[in-house]
Amino acid sequence: MLDPLFGFKMPSVWTTEKVLALSPDASSSKSGQQLANAQKWGALGHSEVALWGECQGSGKSPYRTQIDLTEPAFRCSCPSRKFPCKHALGLFLIFAGQSGAIPESEPPDWVREWLEKRSQTSQKKQESKAEKPIDPVAQAKRIAQREAKVTAGLAEMRLFLRDVVRQGLATVQTQPYSYWDRAAARLVDAQAPVLAKRIRSMASIPHSGQGWADRLLTELGKLHLLVEGYQRRDKLPETLQAELRSQIGWTLKQDELLGIAEQSDGTVEVCEDCWRVLGRRVITEEDLQVQRVWLQGKESKRSALLLNFAHRSQALECLAVPGTQWQGTLVFYPGLYPIRAALKHREQSTAWTEPKAGHPSIEAAIAQYGIAMAQNPWLETFPMLLTAVMPYWEGKTCCLADGAGARVGLDSGFKQEWMLMALSGGHPVQIFGEWNGSTLMPLSLGVQGRWISLEVPS
Repeated sequence: MLDPLFGFKMPSVWTTEKVLALSPDASSSKSGQQLANAQKWGALGHSEVALWGECQGSGKSPYRTQIDLTEPAFRCSCPSRKFPCKHALGLFLIFAGQSGAIPESEPPDWVREWLEKRSQTSQKKQESKAEKPIDPVAQAKRIAQREAKVTAGLAEMRLFLRDVVRQGLATVQTQPYSYWDRAAARLVDAQAPVLAKRIRSMASIPHSGQGWADRLLTELGKLHLLVEGYQRRDKLPETLQAELRSQIGWTLKQDELLGIAEQSDGTVEVCEDCWRVLGRRVITEEDLQVQRVWLQGKESKRSALLLNFAHRSQALECLAVPGTQWQGTLVFYPGLYPIRAALKHREQSTAWTEPKAGHPSIEAAIAQYGIAMAQNPWLETFPMLLTAVMPYWEGKTCCLADGAGARVGLDSGFKQEWMLMALSGGHPVQIFGEWNGSTLMPLSLGVQGRWISLEVPS
C-alpha cells in the first residue's frame, strides 16, 4: 500500500501489541479487546489503504468505523471523543490478529469519500505552506519585540534566583505553590515558556524527601547558568546559541528546519539510516498532548526523538509504531548533543526482531549519560537501551539489575511493574526507556524475539 504523504509502501506489520500501543487509555484497550470479534461486526472489508466495518451500538443505526492504514488515522460515527475509540481499536485488533476474517474488497462510498477528503486536505496544507509568503520586515519586528520581552523576563528571573539563595533553601520549604507559579507566570508573559515549565517543575522538589536541597540547588544552578548564558549569547558559538534559544522557548518550525537542510550549508545535521522505533510515549500537559517517539539508527547507532503535538480533544498523528523500522532521512535540530529531529523522508516500513544495539551494562549506560550531560547540562531526558537486565522488587520499589549487580530504580509514574515481571519470566531482558538522571521510565521490552510496548497512555 502506498502512503500518499511520504510515498512509501506500508506492509502489514500490525500486531496486537502495536495496535494496543495506540490506545488512548487502559479502559479503551479493554473495551476494544471485547469488540475484537468479527461476529460483532457487519460490512467488514479492507483494501490496500483502508479498513472498515459497522458495529451495532445502543442506537438504531450501526456505528461506521474506518481506518486509514497509511498513517494510521481513524474515524467512527460513534459519539466518543477518544482517538482511536473502542470501535476503531476493536476493528484494528481483528485485522491484526484475524486478518482472514476481513475480506478484501473495494471501499464503499462512505469510506472512499473520507479517504479522498483526507487526501485533499493534506494537499491543501502543503500548497498553503508553499504559497504563504514571509514578510522579512514584519518577521524582524516580531523577533525584536520578543527579544525585548525575554530580556526583561530574564532580568526578573535573575533577581528571583538571587533572592532564593540569599534567603536560604530552608525557607523555600515553607513557600506555597503560588510562590513558584507567580515566577513562572512572569516568564510566560515574557514569552519564555520552557523556562516557565522548569520553574513550575521545581515547586515539588522541596517536598520530595531526603536529598531535596541538593536536587533543588542543582536545578537552580542549571537555571542560573541558562540565564547568564543567554544574556551573553552574542559572544558564544552558534551551536550554544541555538541550545540557549531552545531552552528559553524559541521554536524552530519543522518547515524552517527542513528548508535549512535543503540549502546544504552544514548548519544542521542530516542523517540517513535504517531507523528502528524503540519506544513511544504520550504525555498530557494541560490541554496539550505530546507524543514522543524514540528511534535508533541501525548503522549509525544514533538516537533520535520525533515529537508532535495535538490538543487534548484531537487525534495525534501516529508517527511510528514500536517494533517497526524504515529507511529514511532525519534532520536534527541544532543544539548541544542534538537528539530531537524532524522527518525529511522515509521509505518501506517493516517489522524487526533481531537484537538491538544497547548498553552492555547499567554502568556503561550511566557513563554515556554523563558524556551527554557534559555536552548539554540542560538535558532533561536521555534514551537508555539496556541489553540484559532483570526486574525485581526492592521493598515497594521496582528496580532493574544487570549481571554485575548494578541497579536502577524505575520512575514512580510507571504502573506496569507486574506486566514487566510477567513478561521477563525471571530472565534477563532488553528494556528501553527514558532516563531522567535518577530513575528510568520503561517504554518497551524485548523478549523472545518480540518487541512489546509497555506504555499505557494517560
